[in-house]
Amino acid sequence: MHDLYDVTIIGGGAAGLYSSFYSGLRGMKTKIIEYQSSLGGKVQLFPEKKIWDIGGQPPITGDAFIKQLIAQALTFNPTVELNTKVVQLEERADGIFDIHTNTGSHYSKTVIFAVGGGIINPQKLSVDGVPKADLKNLHYVVRSFEQFRDQHVVVSGGGNTAIDWANELKGIAKEIHVVYRGEELSAHESQVTFLKDHAHVQLNTTIHRVIANDETRAIEKIVLQNTIDQSETEVAVDHLIVSHGFDMDQSIDFKLSKELGRVNDFYVETTAQTVTAIPGLFAAGDIASYSGKVNLLVGCFQDAVNAVNMAKLHIEPQANKTAMVSSHNERVQKTYAL
Repeated sequence: MHDLYDVTIIGGGAAGLYSSFYSGLRGMKTKIIEYQSSLGGKVQLFPEKKIWDIGGQPPITGDAFIKQLIAQALTFNPTVELNTKVVQLEERADGIFDIHTNTGSHYSKTVIFAVGGGIINPQKLSVDGVPKADLKNLHYVVRSFEQFRDQHVVVSGGGNTAIDWANELKGIAKEIHVVYRGEELSAHESQVTFLKDHAHVQLNTTIHRVIANDETRAIEKIVLQNTIDQSETEVAVDHLIVSHGFDMDQSIDFKLSKELGRVNDFYVETTAQTVTAIPGLFAAGDIASYSGKVNLLVGCFQDAVNAVNMAKLHIEPQANKTAMVSSHNERVQKTYAL
């Protein structure tokens, strides 16, 4: 069949990119399909945020990390389809997968489902005073910290992303407020401890109203509300950063011989080896759910390795169960002239 691939990876984030590299090590004809206009997945939303929890890697910005991961993923020249949304996945009688997209169909012996949480869009702030058109000092993604220098900044949210952003602003912003609706912040303990040394933290607190200047299209004040006693406090701000999570779209129609196990709307049930209920279909990264799952960036690399190895064995049952050490791999030696 024309353009039949050994493995097609749906999703160009960290799990998909490392799957691409590892499938190259295993000599597989590989394709990546990514809905966005560039590779990188969710990490692209945090280009200046430092990533601390990758083994053997000193703290690195999201932007630098993604560039390295993309370079590694393209080592063996996989086919890459950007701006391409998978709308239907169908299994034929001969076991080949038809992958129907907004730009046409693709064909593959195996598929690695690496869509993370799906197509992601930051959840927008929906309170009085926020118009449909974005205000210029209301941020859902922080692409540069320098814009906050000597400014009064409020960060709304209590998860890892919100707290990491607030910590990165130390020494840059003049004053930092963190507001969170919960009773305690849900970020990593060390980051929370660090935050309390330099930021004003208000728990059980939400943004009740935004006061903006219609002419400048900028927020001037926000009204905070205590969720326990409903009392309100007015705070002057130069910038408001909102980190309330993401709206996710995984709307792919599965026309397959077996029901794809779903834990809920966002996860696919797999074994620890990333095997789904569909032979030849594997899941890696945030989309995969199994006992012992590590829901951190580092966990997606093991998922990727397992998914590729299982895909290889699906195609060639007599193949080695794992790839050889990369430095001994002939393809690596040729590529890097080792």
